[in-house]
Amino acid sequence: MSAVDSSVLLDVLVAADRKRADASESLLRRASGEGRLIACECVVAEVLPALESAARMREFMADWRLDFIASETEDALLAGECFARHLKRGGRAGRVLPDFLIGAHAIRHAERLLARDRGYLRDYFKGLTVLAV
Repeated sequence: MSAVDSSVLLDVLVAADRKRADASESLLRRASGEGRLIACECVVAEVLPALESAARMREFMADWRLDFIASETEDALLAGECFARHLKRGGRAGRVLPDFLIGAHAIRHAERLLARDRGYLRDYFKGLTVLAV
């Protein structure tokens, strides 16, 4: 089972860089052929604006056989612990909190995460396999 980060889905939908879009689509197709694709709340919320409606988001998810798996309390607690370490190391709060939520969801519900190469995910989520674009 593969969790999918919003970056990969947005590449497929709106990337101006055709090479990146093709690489993300290829990664999605390969992972889909190997097992189930899942997404959490953050991914759905980040991707929906590119599709402009909940109906189109549902259709996109159905087309990719991308299943929604709700986060659990333990996912949020793990994300918060990792985010706290990030801040203690001098990291910025900014836009990265969703990445910690997505990473925590992935390590608890999937065998791997499809994402753009973000070395810090591997740093904070030891044991998380990241298949990077």
